[in-house]
Amino acid sequence: MQWTDRELAAWLDELLPAERMAAFENQLRADNALRGRLAVVIRERDQGGNTIGEIWQRSRLSCPSRTELGGYLLGTLSTEPADYIEFHVKTIGCRVCQANLLDLEEQSTQSGQMPDRRRRFFESSAGLLRSDSPPEQLRE
Repeated sequence: MQWTDRELAAWLDELLPAERMAAFENQLRADNALRGRLAVVIRERDQGGNTIGEIWQRSRLSCPSRTELGGYLLGTLSTEPADYIEFHVKTIGCRVCQANLLDLEEQSTQSGQMPDRRRRFFESSAGLLRSDSPPEQLRE
């Protein structure tokens, strides 16, 4: 299997889809030439070789924001942005956006449940929030 230098850089940044990453790592173990190419890519990156593509990828300029991902999950986006996010996450396989979507999905399922730490904090502060308490007691 042939790998582009851009894919090698994406592997270094852990941005390849999981299946491609596994295939690359399997080939890397057995292919001396591929290990040599990877060493060259690493050296070029260490020397500050920045192409527009590398800057674009490292800065994740094509990744939607968490707000946009949340709108996608809620189904509130118009067709074009929703289609782009689906393409970006499912076809391109952006691992960062997949992780953000998973995190947002988990947060939405837990929204009805108050996390223990927040609940304990609220319960310990409830006496301080009463309006009938004199201001002196609030300072103690």
